[in-house]
Amino acid sequence: MINLPDFFFSLIMGCLMSLSITLATTFVRIGAAGNFFVIWFEVWIVAYPVAFICILLYKPIAMKLTAKIVKKLK
Repeated sequence: MINLPDFFFSLIMGCLMSLSITLATTFVRIGAAGNFFVIWFEVWIVAYPVAFICILLYKPIAMKLTAKIVKKLK
């Protein structure tokens, strides 16, 4: 079961990461076109739910791997 802090973390992190990544990749792909923000929004509206779900799924795995790596480094 998901707890509320993890849910909101995933929502916020998914939003920020998908905004950043789609903004950069859309700009690299089409440049400063007149309809840049329309195209970027179309890409972002698909990427945001994907990012949200991925963060929900991968956060526990990433936390465990991080803990193992840090433990080995100490």
